[in-house]
Amino acid sequence: MTKTATLFFISSLLLLTSCKDTKSANKIYYQAINGKDTARLSVIYYEDRFFGQYERIYGKNGKDSGNVRGQLVGDTLKGEFKYLSLGGSKSISPIVFLKKDDKLLLGKGLISTYMNIPFYVKDVPMDYNTGFVFEEINNQ
Repeated sequence: MTKTATLFFISSLLLLTSCKDTKSANKIYYQAINGKDTARLSVIYYEDRFFGQYERIYGKNGKDSGNVRGQLVGDTLKGEFKYLSLGGSKSISPIVFLKKDDKLLLGKGLISTYMNIPFYVKDVPMDYNTGFVFEEINNQ
């Protein structure tokens, strides 16, 4: 097989694989309301990964909005949230959701950093009673 034929074969294989990923992906939309705050989440699940967009609106005081991505570990979505915060500065924070009864519960835990990478401290239990219970909604 010539070098050109080999490159064509590999390119075709990569193209077919990426098309398969797109077709099997399913975007789900969620919303949670806690007092005056509203949060919206759109997630695409694929095998053991997830990615999507997340927005948290703080009443009339601004919002955080950006992208989420991470791993599915059992009934838990563990990942990171890269976003623009209230004043427009770029931030990254860990994010975790617990799947329970077709809903997602936003988790809260002790955050530490290592080399400017934030993460939840493993020895401290997560609290899923934050008031943000995400329910699936139709695309709006």
